[in-house]
Amino acid sequence: MTDNQRRPLWRRIMPMILLFLGAIVFLFPFYYMIVGALQTKRDPTLLGAFPWPSNFTFNNFIDINEAINLGRALTNSGIFTGAVVVCTLFFGIMAGYALATLEFRGRGLLFAVVLLLQTVPFQLLMVPLYVLLVRGFGLGDTYVGMILPFAINSVAVLIFRQFFLQVPRELFDAARIDGAGEFRILRSIAVPLVRPAILTAALVTFIGPWNEFLWPFLITKEASLQPLAVAIANFTSTGAGYHTNAIGSILAGSTVLAVPAVVLFIVFQRHFTATDASTGTKG
Repeated sequence: MTDNQRRPLWRRIMPMILLFLGAIVFLFPFYYMIVGALQTKRDPTLLGAFPWPSNFTFNNFIDINEAINLGRALTNSGIFTGAVVVCTLFFGIMAGYALATLEFRGRGLLFAVVLLLQTVPFQLLMVPLYVLLVRGFGLGDTYVGMILPFAINSVAVLIFRQFFLQVPRELFDAARIDGAGEFRILRSIAVPLVRPAILTAALVTFIGPWNEFLWPFLITKEASLQPLAVAIANFTSTGAGYHTNAIGSILAGSTVLAVPAVVLFIVFQRHFTATDASTGTKG
């Protein structure tokens, strides 16, 4: 008889019950957001979480679309997030490869600076970045102005550095003996071996710019360039008062904003779990 079978039944069931209750607590806000987005009339009471089918409608999605143009806002969010992810992967791979495999003076100091950058809050850099990009380079109301502060991510650099350190150095040394340059080694040997790290860094990076509000809000004044998070916030502060069910429209917009991130996580959950576990495996 195994140890698990020797334990009392309640001790075997209790962890599952606690996990189930915890899942309900964490999922309830997301459920309430979807239900609120589908309600004809707002019901702020607890009973509003379990509305009658006669109170369901899709008019809130139509209302928010007419107010902020969901398609345009989603496109702006996609451009902003996609460019940030591509830049993060590109610069993260090169920086991580250099810190892990190349020998040069000041490598340890540079790695320490990368670690130090994680302790500096982005909000502390917003004012100088705004002055530099908007007044210095005239990048206000542009995609480039939104993307540049997030183009390099120190977390991605650390992820790639750790993965490159696990690759046997003999592979790189053999390629150099055969006459391959560093960019050829990076493209043909290093990158194919760290594909799990690419997926991990892409998933970790995606959530940040997709939900980013403050910097796009500062850098963009034209509604045609604003990502969905900024468009919803502007609707909440300026246009919501003119709608019969403003909360429902706001929740509808929030649902549209949340769905891509949730779908991405569900689709890649198995791969993300595998790569997350592999980062703690040596050898």
